Amino acid sequence: MALYIFKFGGTSVGTIERIKQVADKVIEAHRRGDQIVVVVSAMSGETNRLVGLAHEIQKQPDARQMDVLLSTGEQVTIALLSMAIINQGVPSVSYTGARVRIVTDDTHSKARIEKIDTDRIYHDLGQGNIVVVAGFQGVSASGQITTLGRGGSDTTAVALAAALKADECRIFTDVDGVYTTDPRVEPKARLLDRITFEEMLEMASLGSKVLQIRAVEFAGKYNVALRVLSSFGEGQGTLITYEDTQMEKALVSGIAFNRDEAKVTIEGVPDKPGIASNILGPIADANIEIDMIIQNVAEDVTADFTFTVHRNDYRRAYAILENICESLGARKVTGDEQIVKVSLVGVGMRSHAGIASTMFRSLAGEGINIRMISTSEIKISVVVDEKYLELAVRTLHDAFDLDQVPVNTVE
Repeated sequence: MALYIFKFGGTSVGTIERIKQVADKVIEAHRRGDQIVVVVSAMSGETNRLVGLAHEIQKQPDARQMDVLLSTGEQVTIALLSMAIINQGVPSVSYTGARVRIVTDDTHSKARIEKIDTDRIYHDLGQGNIVVVAGFQGVSASGQITTLGRGGSDTTAVALAAALKADECRIFTDVDGVYTTDPRVEPKARLLDRITFEEMLEMASLGSKVLQIRAVEFAGKYNVALRVLSSFGEGQGTLITYEDTQMEKALVSGIAFNRDEAKVTIEGVPDKPGIASNILGPIADANIEIDMIIQNVAEDVTADFTFTVHRNDYRRAYAILENICESLGARKVTGDEQIVKVSLVGVGMRSHAGIASTMFRSLAGEGINIRMISTSEIKISVVVDEKYLELAVRTLHDAFDLDQVPVNTVE
C-alpha cells in the first residue's frame, strides 16, 4: 500500500463539475488500495474576489484579518470535495490547516511552516478515509490563522508529504508536466520525463510558473519525490528528483524566460571602494529586489553601473538614482523597460564546455544583441530586447536540439 499526496490548484477545482472530476480521480487511486491525502487551493478567482472585498473596506487591509479572510477560500473547496467523494460511497474527512495543526511562525500573509501534527491524518487514513486538507494556510503557536503566500498550497502539499513520509507528492495542474520551454512560445517544446530539484529551482526563479519556488526548495531539502502532471488528462507527467548519472546526458534541460524585467544604469560614477553600496543601499531601503548587476570601468576611472529590477519597480528605482546622481558625482541615469531575460538551465553545464559560446553564436546569427549576461553553475542568462523574446527562445531551442530526446551515452 502506497501513500500519496495529491494537490489540485484553483483551476482544477474551479467549478463544481471539475471538483467532481477531481473526486473521480482521487477515488480511482483509493480503490487501487493506495492511501490518499488531497491538498486543494481555493476555487479559481476566489482569492482575488476576497482581496477585492477587503480593499472595499480598507485601503491597506489589516494583515491578521486578511489571513482570516483568505483562508476561507480553501475551506469552501475542502468541504465541497469531501462531499463529492462521500457522495460516491467513499469515506472522506476534510481539515483546515489549523485543524490538522500545520504550525507556522507568526508572520501573516507569508508564514513559514515549522511543524505538522500527523496524528489525526494517520488515524483517518487507518480508518480508510480519503483526507482532504486546505492548502495555503496554517496556525501559529499562539493560535493565529496564518497563510503561506500566493502558491502556498504547493508548499502545504510538499510539507505534508515530508511529514507523512509519503511515497510521492503529485501536483496536478492545468499543464501535463514540465516542458523544455513554454509551448505557447515554442510549439516544438518537449515534455520532460524528469528534471532535477536544482534545475526546477532555477526554472521557477527564472520565470517558469509551473511550481512555487518554496515548494521545490522544501522537496529538495526533505527528499520528497515530486511529480507534476495534468488534472485534465492522462500521462506520467514530470518527476522532479535528485541528479543521477542517467541525467548527465542532457547538456541543457530547458529554457526559461521572464518578461517582467527592466534595467537602470547610472553612468560615470567614480570608480572607488564603496560606490556600489552607495548606489544599491537606497534601492534596498526601498525594498526593491535586484536581479542582475554589471559594472563597466572606463579609462577615465569612472564606471557605468547597471542592474535589473522587476518592471513594476522600474519607475521607483529610476527616481531613486536620479535623486542621488549628483551626490555620487555621476553623469546621468538611463533606463529601459523593454527588455526580457532568457536563460538556459541544465546540470550538464557542470561538465561540458562550449555551451555559452553556442548560445551567443546562435543569438548573434539572428541579429539578437545581448545587453547583459549572468551565469551560475547550471545556468546562463542573457538580457535582450523584448521584441526578440520569442525568436531568442526558438533559436536556442533549435541550437541545443531540445525537441529531441537526448541519446543515452552513459555507460
